[in-house]
Amino acid sequence: MSVRFRMSGGRYVEAVSDAAFGLGPGECLALVGESGCGKSVLASALLGLLPGNAETTGSARLGDGLDLLAADEKTLARTVRGRRVGLVPQSPAAHLTPVRTVRSHLEETVRELTGTRDARAAAEAAAARAAFPESHLDHHPHQLSGGLAQRAATALALIGDAPLLLADEPTTGLDRDLVERTVDELRAHTRDAGRALLVITHDLAAAQRIADTVAVMYAGRIVELAPAATFFGTPGPRHPYARGLLDALPERAFTPIPGAPPELGDLPPGCAFAARCALADDTCRAGRPPLTEGVACHRA
Repeated sequence: MSVRFRMSGGRYVEAVSDAAFGLGPGECLALVGESGCGKSVLASALLGLLPGNAETTGSARLGDGLDLLAADEKTLARTVRGRRVGLVPQSPAAHLTPVRTVRSHLEETVRELTGTRDARAAAEAAAARAAFPESHLDHHPHQLSGGLAQRAATALALIGDAPLLLADEPTTGLDRDLVERTVDELRAHTRDAGRALLVITHDLAAAQRIADTVAVMYAGRIVELAPAATFFGTPGPRHPYARGLLDALPERAFTPIPGAPPELGDLPPGCAFAARCALADDTCRAGRPPLTEGVACHRA
């Protein structure tokens, strides 16, 4: 799938370019990369949540054949969102109605997605699964910390038991103990019940804990797709950018990647990482490498 945004003056910005991957029941794919590389755009496109100037091409098919990118708004609203594809959104506080309590959000979602009349017990159970404290259920969104808002959003996403769950930065604002608990709950929600999970994260430790497969995005493209055991173990990442992500971790010498990512509206003709890569040569700067055998790099 690809996503581009129509800008003023007839200009286009390609935010996602030819992203391709698969997810089976019980599997988790972690999508990692720097801010602005297209990860959240990809997730939003799958649920038809992009603004009107977005143009999406390609396909994204569920197991029953439904193409999410071709589905109309009525289909997405009535049969997909929450029921077949759940979402833990980025910036969760912005997705909560400010005049309603967390309890009312949960209870309404329970009634809508499960048909349960007595939604109180089910709402409290959903909150407990996401480590959301019962003492805060009657609070309004403005009374929640960032971490509590994150846990409320996770609780809402788990209610429908959707076959596919998209979790966009689900550990933001959480301390390490809650990160591990949230990651373990999301993993149990998918692996133990045969559901699929696409998690978008900057937290490579969380990705290592939860993922079966790692997809690394850079400047709108997937530049490496590898089993998590290989990516975090031996032989490790093959793409120079992916190796740089790991080397920038405190436990791995804390070596930052030099430079900054290019603007998506002004990508170079060759490899988008070439200007930051110590291995780049004229071949890298002249042509964009295809994703071949899990890596998009002329020098891998």
